Amino acid sequence: MTSRESLDRLFEYLRFPSISTQPEHSADVRACAAWLSDFLNGIGLAAGVHESGGHPIVLARNSHRADRRTVLLYGHYDVQPVDPMELWTSAPFDPVIRDGLIAARGATDNKGQTFAHLCGIASALEDGGELPVNLVVLIEGEEEIGSPSLPAFLESNREQLACDVVVISDTGMLGPGVPTLTYGLRGIAALEIEVRGPAIDLHSGIFGGAIANPITALARMLATLHDDHGAILVPGFCDAVRPIQAWEREAWAGLGHDAELLRVSGAPALAGETGFTPTERIWARPTIEINGIGGGYQGEGTKTVLPACAFAKLTCRLVPDQNPDTALDLLEAHLRRVSPEGVTITLTRGHSGAAYLADPHSGFGPAAQRALQRTFGGTVALIREGGSIPIVQSFLEILGVPTLLLGLALPDCNAHSPNETFPVENFGAGQRLNRVLLGEIANA
Repeated sequence: MTSRESLDRLFEYLRFPSISTQPEHSADVRACAAWLSDFLNGIGLAAGVHESGGHPIVLARNSHRADRRTVLLYGHYDVQPVDPMELWTSAPFDPVIRDGLIAARGATDNKGQTFAHLCGIASALEDGGELPVNLVVLIEGEEEIGSPSLPAFLESNREQLACDVVVISDTGMLGPGVPTLTYGLRGIAALEIEVRGPAIDLHSGIFGGAIANPITALARMLATLHDDHGAILVPGFCDAVRPIQAWEREAWAGLGHDAELLRVSGAPALAGETGFTPTERIWARPTIEINGIGGGYQGEGTKTVLPACAFAKLTCRLVPDQNPDTALDLLEAHLRRVSPEGVTITLTRGHSGAAYLADPHSGFGPAAQRALQRTFGGTVALIREGGSIPIVQSFLEILGVPTLLLGLALPDCNAHSPNETFPVENFGAGQRLNRVLLGEIANA
C-alpha cells in the first residue's frame, strides 16, 4: 500500500460521522464498522462485525501458529461530537491536509493512530505475505462513552482474544519526533449533581431572601471540594493514592513538559495543588473537575428569577490505587454533608474506570522502547498520561495481559476540540512503527 493509497483510505474512514454518544448517528457508527471490516478483509485478514449490546465491535485475525507470540491491537472507531461547529476551519467530516496536518474529527482520536497500524500490517502482508506474530485486531465503537459493552465482550470471548500483550496507539507523544512510551493512565469516575429548591422558577424580588437559591447552594457546595491551594478536601479521597517513585520524579523533571502544558493550553498561568509540579499533578495526582454547570435564565439580558434547579457535571481523575466506586462514595457523602437547608440534591453516577500503571522496564516494555527508538531515533520518553482509557485495566483484569501505549498524537492535536489534527508525518511513522514493533515483540 503506497502512502497515497493509505491516505486515501484514511480519508474514507474519517468521513464517517461515527459519534457514539448521539443516537442520531447510530447508523453512521454501524456503517463505519462495516467499512472497517471490509478494509481488514481486503488486506488479507479474516474480519467480521460482532454485536456487543451497544455499538458493534470489529474483530480481525491472521492465521495463528502455536510457536508465535500473539498481539492484540486495540483501537476505537467512534469519535467525539463536533460542537461548536462555528469554530471549525473546515468541515469536521470532510478531511483536508493543511500545513502537513490531517484535519478532521477522529484524525488523532483515534482513527488516524489506529489506521496507521492497520496500514503497516497491510504493507507487511503485501511484502511478505505473513506477519511475525499471531495478530488479533479489536476495534470498538464505544470508547468515547466509556466502553460500557467491551468488558462483557472480553469475558465471553476470552479464548478467542487470548494474547501475550495488547498494543494501543491512543495516547500522545511528548513533542514532535520524540519517541514516547506511556506506562500509566489516570482512571475516571463521573458524577452529576442536581440541586432543587422551589417547585418552579420564582420572582426573585418577591421570594428572594426567603427561599434558598439552588444556584447559590450549588456554588457553595462545589467551593468545598478544594482548598485555596488546590488540594482536594473530600475526606478520605486521597488516602489510597500511591506515591510518585523517585525515578519518576527525576525522569519527568528533565522532560520540559511544564512549559509545553502552558504553551498548548493558552492559559495565562499554570495552577493546581501545591507541593507538586504541574506534570506530577497531571500524571500522578487525582483531581475533581467541574466539567459543566447550569441553571436559571441563560438568555440575553436580565430575567429576575430565583431558579427552581441547578446542576453540575463532575469527573474525578483517579490514580493508583484509588477505586472508582470508593471515590464516588466519598464524593457523594461529602456533597450530602455540605448540602445546605432549603434544597434537595440528586446524585447520578456516570461511567468509571480504574487507573492503569505498568513497569516500563519489564515484560514487553524494553521491546516497545527499542521499536520506538528505531522508528524515531533519540531517547525514549517514559511518561504517564492524565487521560483515561478505562478498557486498559480491563485487559489486565480479564485477559491477564499488559498493554503497550505507543502514542502518535501531538500535544496540540485538539483531540475532543474543534480543528482536530494528525500530522501526515506521524501517520507514516505509525506504519513503520507497527512493522518494527511486531518484529521486536516476536523476538522478545
